[in-house]
Amino acid sequence: MFKGFMTLCFAVILTLGLGTTGCNWNGSALTSEEEQRQSDEKTREEVAKATERLKPTIETAGRELGEAAERAAEDAHAAAQGVKEGWARGSHKPVDLNSASEKELMELSGITERDARKIIHGRPYRNKRDLVTKGILPNSAYSKIQDQITVK
Repeated sequence: MFKGFMTLCFAVILTLGLGTTGCNWNGSALTSEEEQRQSDEKTREEVAKATERLKPTIETAGRELGEAAERAAEDAHAAAQGVKEGWARGSHKPVDLNSASEKELMELSGITERDARKIIHGRPYRNKRDLVTKGILPNSAYSKIQDQITVK
């Protein structure tokens, strides 16, 4: 479709540049003003018709371009998020629930200051699942950090 669009654009440009009657040079004297005016009017009409024919194609191409840009932005965001999570997982040792500071706990995915304080106040832990069994965190929050924590 893009190739067709470009072909039509080229035709419009060519029409604008040369007019509908070609280059109008036949070796004789310049055409009269009336002939030039008529030629210009015919060119304007043909360009207007070509533009009208191109409108649906241009609108469709614009929509498709917008959708493609949106998908690309979503993909880039997902990739960046994956890099961020991978970087965070690879660079940190598991956090010990019995000795971690509030700041260390807050670096875990989804753990707020309030959650970190609840974790600290719930010490000591025999195993990391105690976060759920003691009612410190809901299962959904625990599942996000279970691979990033340990109990020593």
